[in-house]
Amino acid sequence: MADYDIPKDFRQRVERAIRVTEHLNTLRYDELAAIRATWADLTGQPVDDTFVLIPPVYSDHGINLRLGRNVFVNQGCRFNDIGGIEIGDEVMIGPDVSLITSGHPLDPATRRSGITADPIRIGRNVWIGARAMILQGVTVGDDAVIGAGAIVTHDVPRATLAVGVPARVIRHLGTPTGP
Repeated sequence: MADYDIPKDFRQRVERAIRVTEHLNTLRYDELAAIRATWADLTGQPVDDTFVLIPPVYSDHGINLRLGRNVFVNQGCRFNDIGGIEIGDEVMIGPDVSLITSGHPLDPATRRSGITADPIRIGRNVWIGARAMILQGVTVGDDAVIGAGAIVTHDVPRATLAVGVPARVIRHLGTPTGP
C-alpha cells in the first residue's frame, strides 16, 4: 500500500464527483447519450459509443477512472478511484460491484491522518460478477472471471476463475482471447 498525498483540492474533487454522480443517477437507463456525456464530465475523458452504464453509480473522484471500449457497468456499482482505476476493453461489471483503491493506515496512531491508495487494473474481456469487491493494488488479468460476492485482495492471473472470501483461483478457463 502506498501513502497517498492528499491534494489541496481533495474536498472539492469529492464534492464535484458526488454532484456529477447525483446528476447521472437521475438519468434513465435508456438515456445512453446523456449517460455517456455525464460520465465524460465525471472522468474528464472522452467516452466510447460502446460504453453502457445502468445507473445508479457512485464515485469519489471520477477523474482517476479510465475505460476501454465496449465496457458494460450494471447498476449500483461503486468506483472509489482515488488511487486510479483502469478498465480494459470488453469488460462486463455486474450489479453492486465495488472497486476500492484506497484505505487507511493500519497503524492506529496514523489511521485518521492518512490515506493509502494503489491502482486497480482490470484487463481485457474480464467479467466481474454481482457484488464482488476488488481492493487496492489488484490487477485482474485478461479473460479472467471474478465470481459473484468475491472479495479480491491479490492479483488474479489471466484466463482464470477466482471466487470466495478472500478470492482464490479455482480453475483455469479456455483459450485466452488476446495476444
